[in-house]
Amino acid sequence: MTGAEALRAAVARLAAAGVADAPRDARRLLAHAMGIGADRLLLHLGEVLPPAAAAAFELAVAARAARQPVSQITGSRLFWGRAFRVTRDTLDPRPETECLIAAALERPFGRVLDLGTGTGCIVLTLLAERPGARGMGTDLSEAALAVAAGNGVALGLGERVKFVASDWFAGVTGQFDLIVSNPPYITAEEMALLDPDVRDWEPHMALTPGGDGLDAYRAIAAGAGAHLAPGGRLLVEIGPLQGAAVEALFAAAGLKGIRALPDLDGRDRVVSAEAP
Repeated sequence: MTGAEALRAAVARLAAAGVADAPRDARRLLAHAMGIGADRLLLHLGEVLPPAAAAAFELAVAARAARQPVSQITGSRLFWGRAFRVTRDTLDPRPETECLIAAALERPFGRVLDLGTGTGCIVLTLLAERPGARGMGTDLSEAALAVAAGNGVALGLGERVKFVASDWFAGVTGQFDLIVSNPPYITAEEMALLDPDVRDWEPHMALTPGGDGLDAYRAIAAGAGAHLAPGGRLLVEIGPLQGAAVEALFAAAGLKGIRALPDLDGRDRVVSAEAP
């Protein structure tokens, strides 16, 4: 069987399984199975698939048909132009979170804290973009912290970042110029409506705190003042309808300069605040 024949069969199988963009995912999985970059796949579609590549592709397509995310199957996801290792213990880095990165990079910082770090993609991206900065990432999941630490080493940033097991600020000491977070914010009611790629495969602890989805922001608002340096910034990702509620929590905590920042679709995506 050639690569092109395998690809056509895989697209039909994934489409029948309800995968939203079956052609794209099939191409990514085939390139992964063949050990080549996705940008080179077209050059090799006419070739007969080696047995090892055919077997790997069959397993990958079966996993995707079961709605496992492509990044978990391949073990990697691009974020801000860099590859991050992804597992079932971590939230899949998303393009929307790059809005937070862009906002963070608008001003200088020396010390950055990433609450609920997951893969470490936020703090590691910020450190890679600011060679003089140092950072800390926290998470309740030891498995996620191991993934983040591995990503730090792979990116050559291991000496400038520390990953700590912590329930929000509980294990954090010191002050930071910048505190960032993409916390769990999906409401209990919304969880049932999530795509199965997310609901059935990504860690629920990273997706939802239950209830109204705001518990993480309450904890962050309560602790930020003690850990922000004077004039330091706080940036959190939010759900598109949570801007006003999160702004109110930050205002009640005494933070200043509070504003919601839109994503590329014009929806509120990040709330920014500053220490007095």
